[in-house]
Amino acid sequence: MTPDEYCENKAAQSGSSFYYSFRFLSPEKRRAMTALYAFCREVDDAVDETSDPAVARLKLGWWRSQVGAIFAGVPQHPVAQALKPVVTTYALAQEHFQEVIDGMVMDIDHHRYPDFATLERYCHRVAGVVGLLSAEIFGYVDPATREYAHRLGIAFQLTNIIRDVGEDAGRGRIYLPQDELQRFGVSSADIFQRRVTAAFQSLMRFQVERTRDLYSQALASLPPGDRRAQRPGLMMAGIYRALLDEIVRDGYRVLDRRVGLTPLRKAWITWKTSWSY
Repeated sequence: MTPDEYCENKAAQSGSSFYYSFRFLSPEKRRAMTALYAFCREVDDAVDETSDPAVARLKLGWWRSQVGAIFAGVPQHPVAQALKPVVTTYALAQEHFQEVIDGMVMDIDHHRYPDFATLERYCHRVAGVVGLLSAEIFGYVDPATREYAHRLGIAFQLTNIIRDVGEDAGRGRIYLPQDELQRFGVSSADIFQRRVTAAFQSLMRFQVERTRDLYSQALASLPPGDRRAQRPGLMMAGIYRALLDEIVRDGYRVLDRRVGLTPLRKAWITWKTSWSY
């Protein structure tokens, strides 16, 4: 199996919505994005699939060395091997890859987030910088596109957090800011015991509206001249905004189920968006 084939399998197995938007890229850009996505999956799995924090830290430390080898050495892992030509072709920054790993370290160190500022720093590391890396691969002319890509990445991560409240609670994690739980009268016990109260619904309504506002800000900041090049991100925005709508229609029942869109609906949204730009 070649490094590119390994990355392709990793991306396909994840079932992520991101995979739908990759299909509309040129073969070269699709390989690059698939390698980037596979990297994000690998370092995320290093934490989520490891019960011992010390072992997770060792794995992330090893991945830091692989990032260094991507830029100045001979990487061993097939994902790192696939990324080596990508970082040169698209002039990707090594510090962005290291920041993604910094975000994964936060997952080891923090099972709670005291306020939105702390959560936003986490979202910046695990998703905002991925947005910046993606923008480089998609291509742009106006530097303002970088701000759009960063905001969009954070909006994607906040959407994931809203969708996965129940799943994360099963891992002992609560990403929703603790001060906001207190403001709405929701306790950690409510989350862990999966109580869908009126207070919890109000809390989640607030989370959804903030995330919707961030999508609006991101899309408004995308320069018109770069809209066509950035279509994959716009496709994902369409899917994720539809997911938020579905969560609202379902009464914010994210504690005891995983709200999602069917593959057909995702395909329809990406196809419709592809013809809009």
